[in-house]
Amino acid sequence: MDTVDLLLHPVRLRIVHAMSGDQALTTAQLCALLPDVSKATVYRQVGLLADGGLLDVDGEQRVRGAVERRYRLHRERAVIDAETAASVSAEDHRRVFAVAMATLLAEFNAYLDRDPDPFADQVGYRQHAIWLTEDERAELIEGLRAVIVEKMRGGPGPGRTRHLISPILFPAGG
Repeated sequence: MDTVDLLLHPVRLRIVHAMSGDQALTTAQLCALLPDVSKATVYRQVGLLADGGLLDVDGEQRVRGAVERRYRLHRERAVIDAETAASVSAEDHRRVFAVAMATLLAEFNAYLDRDPDPFADQVGYRQHAIWLTEDERAELIEGLRAVIVEKMRGGPGPGRTRHLISPILFPAGG
């Protein structure tokens, strides 16, 4: 299975999101982060991601007679390169977007199931129409990417909560 096929599955994509921040997690810890997904499904999808080279085994320990592995995301392999992205068809883009939206919806539902406070958490789901030249669009993307990459460097730690941000940009016509 290639990287595109591995990432085009809502549960596998959620596992990749959960593994971000250069942390090592066991499958049991991933199950706790994805309580709405069956343990069997998490174990199966972690196995596929590991077999596909997106997760590396970071260590092993014995737990109640079984070997428990800690996995770490192989960040360089968990991306779709520009050449591959440029070569996909409109139908493939529909499929990718549908998986991204299904993943986002599952993550948001899992958040809502934890008895949250969306106001205090500053949850946002706004959509803005902006008019841009090609240069302005490139500048916007570059600026957003720089800010996001900088924030991604701050991994897990005391007082830090994992957040998901899902920028979506496309021409709307008119």
